[in-house]
Formats: sequence, C-alpha cells, structure tokens
Amino acid sequence: MTVSKLTCCITLDFDGMSSWIGSAKSQNPSTISRGQFGAVAVPRILKLLNRFSIHSSFAVPGHTAYAYPNIVADICEQGHEIVHHGWVHESPADFDESGERHNLDEGLRALERITGTRPRGYRSPSWGFSKRTVDLLIEYGFDYDSSCMGHDHYPYYLRSGDLWSLDAAYQFGHLTNLIELPVTWGLDDFPVSDHVPGFNQGLYAPSAIEEIWRGDFEYALANSSGGVFVLTLHPQTIGRGNRMLMLERLLTHFSAQDVIFDTMHNYALRWKAANPRAAWEKANPDLAGTSSTRL
Repeated sequence: MTVSKLTCCITLDFDGMSSWIGSAKSQNPSTISRGQFGAVAVPRILKLLNRFSIHSSFAVPGHTAYAYPNIVADICEQGHEIVHHGWVHESPADFDESGERHNLDEGLRALERITGTRPRGYRSPSWGFSKRTVDLLIEYGFDYDSSCMGHDHYPYYLRSGDLWSLDAAYQFGHLTNLIELPVTWGLDDFPVSDHVPGFNQGLYAPSAIEEIWRGDFEYALANSSGGVFVLTLHPQTIGRGNRMLMLERLLTHFSAQDVIFDTMHNYALRWKAANPRAAWEKANPDLAGTSSTRL
C-alpha cells in the first residue's frame, strides 16, 4: 500500500464510566451515567464505519473492557484495533512509578483477557504523561503512542529524558524507537461538544465543529503527502444524533478524496518502514533534538 497518500485514522476513545470515575473522580450517579451512553453509541458508530468500510482504532481502558466485554469483543470481531487507554482513565502524571506500572499492567490484563490479544498502541488518558512514560511504553513493548502534540500531520520518534526549567536552556534527551502519531485538542470532539458544569462549556453547533475539522483535513490533504490525519472521537459524545449526522457528512467528504482509511497500528508500521530512525533523525534535527546549542 502506498505511503504517498494521506491516511485518515478515525479513532474512538471508548471510555465508558471510567472517565468520570478515574479522571473526574465523580461520586454522582447521574454524571457517571454519561459514560454508559458510550455503550449505546458504539453499535451505531460501528454500523456507520462499516458502511464506509473503515477500520478504526478504539482506545479502551481496562475498566471499560470489563464493564462491556461483549461490545469490546464486537469491536475486535469487526476488524478494528484495540489501543491501551489506561486502567480507569487515570493520568500517568498523577502516579509514581509503581502506580503507573500498576495501571499499565491492569489495563493490559483486562484487554488481553477480553480480546485475546495484547494491544500494540497506547493512548494516555487525558493525554497526560509522566517523565517516565516513554521509557515504560518502550519497556512494555508498545510500537507507537498517540498522546503527544509535537506535529500535526506527520509522525515522529519520541525522545526520553528531556529536561526543562525556568532558568536554563531546554535540554533534549535521547531519541527512542517509539513512534508518535500526534493528536490535538482541535481534532477532539470532547472540548467542543460535551458540557461539564464549571469545567468545559462545549455544546458547539455541529456546523462549527465540521468547519474546523474539514479545514484541518483539507490542509493535510494539500500539504501532508504520506502524513496522517488523526481524529479523536468519544462514543458518549459523537454518538448523539446531531453529531452522528455531522460525522456521516465528514466521512462522506473524506471518502470522496484520494485518501487511505486505516488503523493507527497499520499506519505506524508503514511509516516506520519508510522512515528508519537514523534517516529520520538526520532529516529532522530540530524534531530529533540534535540541532540545539549545548551550554
């Protein structure tokens, strides 16, 4: 398959109740029930993806896999990728090394038990990293991550060991073999759609969201040959009627262009084969961190 075309990765974070338990730390049954709607939405999303013959990547916390094993199994049976998304949607930055390892282990154990396979990709809940996360992902054998924002439509190799402070120059660490498929809050449905009292206004008109996402897609299509357009959706958000109609319009438009739809893992493997780390580092010294002045 050619790597000269733009690849579209339509990714779904199926958080279930875990985002309201692990991230929001809610004790309100009404709030937590918002995650339950994700289980209602996934079947209708799968039906829509099937209409367009799209294989997607579903980021799933272990907690959600245990809560909805039949739905997660159905996602797999329809050919979609399962991505590690924490244990109960907790940010790694909130834990020490032991706690971060525990959450990686529990998430892996749940996903392997429900799906029968070990996920090859990782997406951090709330896109939070600790300073040790990259090293742990490498140790655990992940091929790629999709949590960082150092590019828009091109992957890059992640660094480990960067150091920063208010009174010294930025110090770049060493380049690793872990591939980053970059994300952005601007291509995430939650900030613009979901309302969280006192935290996030959301509730943008679908037409406004569609304009933003189409603009980024059109730019990527025209300027990012061989790149990747990563759209991050949440079933409990995108699964509402007006958002589903918007998503259908977008997929119709995307499908009419000369692009590839694929899972993040498939794309990451193709990109790595075409961009060996040594060659990529030489061609991208600023992103690799090798061009900075050492003090």
